[in-house]
Amino acid sequence: MGTYILKRLLLIIPTLFIILLINFVIVQIAPGGPVEQAIQQAESLQGINGNKGGETVAVESNYQGARGLSPEMVEEIKKQYGFDKPAHERFWQMLKGYLSFDFGTSFFKDKPVTQLIYEKFPVTISLGLWSTLLIYLVSIPLGIKKAKAHGLLFDKSTSLLLAIGYAVPTFVFGVLLIVFFAGGSYFQWFPLQGLVSENFSQLSPLAKVKDYFWHMALPLLTMVLGGFAGLTYLTKYSFMDELSKQYVLAARAKGLSENRVLYGHVFRNAMLIVIAGLPEALIGIFFVGNLFVEIIFNLDGIGLLGFEAITQRDYPVIFGTLFIFTLLGLVLRLISDVMYQIIDPRIDFETRGAK
Repeated sequence: MGTYILKRLLLIIPTLFIILLINFVIVQIAPGGPVEQAIQQAESLQGINGNKGGETVAVESNYQGARGLSPEMVEEIKKQYGFDKPAHERFWQMLKGYLSFDFGTSFFKDKPVTQLIYEKFPVTISLGLWSTLLIYLVSIPLGIKKAKAHGLLFDKSTSLLLAIGYAVPTFVFGVLLIVFFAGGSYFQWFPLQGLVSENFSQLSPLAKVKDYFWHMALPLLTMVLGGFAGLTYLTKYSFMDELSKQYVLAARAKGLSENRVLYGHVFRNAMLIVIAGLPEALIGIFFVGNLFVEIIFNLDGIGLLGFEAITQRDYPVIFGTLFIFTLLGLVLRLISDVMYQIIDPRIDFETRGAK
């Protein structure tokens, strides 16, 4: 197992390098970068003030919108954003900084990227952990109940609910909840956006807790509706697989009650696969569900930070958040594999040559 973990840790390095390289190339050729935006803003100001006392100077440039700016101003703008150097030098400089977790400074927020991530991380962690807890609290009892009632009315009726939860994207649930319960066309029971109220600092400790969960109600409900179906199916079929095994038939033959068989014998074995899959579930919740929920409900987390960086072409923030998400995803997948083997020693990734 130690050899497998070492191999996976070593694979993280080239994986991060390739992902960053691909995204660096894509971002470089994408139009509307920070230099082009700055040039357009400068030209707009020059268009307002430039004709008052002088003539605009036409210059040749690779950037559209730079025709009314002097070559010196264009070069100064490029230097400001680090684009005065060739692409391979910028990429190499970025990699050297990443070795010490120095992601540079945001182009538009004038803060180090590490500081921005540190400020936004608590929101993302809070949303992810609470939603994961609620998803497990809903999915595990529901999955056990469906396994016990397989083929009966309860199982068939809840299967329709699961099919809807599995098929409908998370952001659709968020939009519907806003329309119905956050000042849309129907009720205004919950706040439309934000994590706390504006007067949060003036509230009592108990009122702060109530205000926090009042704001979190719709985002968390959105996450649960979008994420409980898969875990419920996993729990159900894990229990059904255990219920069909010989030791269960033997326990029933001894006259044990159904609850004693289920919770005394089956539960421990069936839950192994569910518990081992927790890191994998966290990947989907943090890196997919959180992104859309933070955008829809305007929660100031890493997902919203990354989305704003993409729209603004804020390259240091884009690459910094991408690096963090990729690194956490790779580590969580490794933890998931390790947990599988710890829980079930029959799984041997080394002999199977798993990557």
